[in-house]
Amino acid sequence: MEFHPFSIIIFISLAVVTDATGPPDVYWQKLLPDTAMPKALQHLLPIESQEVVGYGGSKHLWWWHYPYPPPYHPRHAPFIYSYAASQDQLQDDPNVALFFLEKDLQPSKKMNLHFTKTKSEAKFLPRNVADTIPFSSNELSDILNRFSVEPGSAAALEMKKTVEECEVPAMEGEDKYCATSLERMVDYTTSMLGNNVKVLSTEVSKEESPQQEFTISPEVTEIVGDKRVVCHGQNYPYAVFHCHALHTTKAYLVLMTGTDGTKVEAAAVCHTDTSKWNPGHLAFQVLKVKPGTVPICHFLPEDQIVWTSK
Repeated sequence: MEFHPFSIIIFISLAVVTDATGPPDVYWQKLLPDTAMPKALQHLLPIESQEVVGYGGSKHLWWWHYPYPPPYHPRHAPFIYSYAASQDQLQDDPNVALFFLEKDLQPSKKMNLHFTKTKSEAKFLPRNVADTIPFSSNELSDILNRFSVEPGSAAALEMKKTVEECEVPAMEGEDKYCATSLERMVDYTTSMLGNNVKVLSTEVSKEESPQQEFTISPEVTEIVGDKRVVCHGQNYPYAVFHCHALHTTKAYLVLMTGTDGTKVEAAAVCHTDTSKWNPGHLAFQVLKVKPGTVPICHFLPEDQIVWTSK
């Protein structure tokens, strides 16, 4: 089901927007001066489009986010490991091709992959703005009203799914958090890993890259560090990331080339203990293995981030 994109405008008083911590990128530099911000986050930084004078002479800022919503598909995210895969997901989800076994992460190995870009152009809101907007299934009616989204519409269903997935309890051995701003993501990951971190994301050389055969180059690098946080971009009117910390993981940076010449620097995560995952999870069905038997790996789509302690 496809929808016509529409613009969402958040109208905020200047007094609310002005924050002693400064813009999100300044906050990043303050807390993580030795850590480069990946492109996947750079293009989500908020854009101050214009300043206007409102009623009574007070100044306001407008923040624009468009288009929203992306095409709606009624399925759960493949990177929430407590969910079982639906039949539709097995047939239609491009992320199916991103799962693999760790033993297959070898130079010259060929894999049929599809690296997708996010459908949404939603940006981060500054933390002190995002913090004024409810983010709870109990307040969904208020959230929809604020964004002028019709209850029961495809956009409303997508927003409801994002909020509810954020409220799913963490699995045993997992810590999770949904960051509604870049500052909140930085605060969460540094609380888990400290300030000496490395941040990785997948980068694809071509704007549009179809599913194709990729060949892994000799440069397969395991990222040293004993703790990791992975953050997955969600479908929402503004940028929201579902982050989770798992201690039984490895991280890799993998260079590969597609048959059409596409170059990819892919971030990959391998889960060494999947015993607590849902037995019906997408990865087990695709790879034909059982929970807890072998490490399960996946490449990260371009809108996802892996943080690791140095």
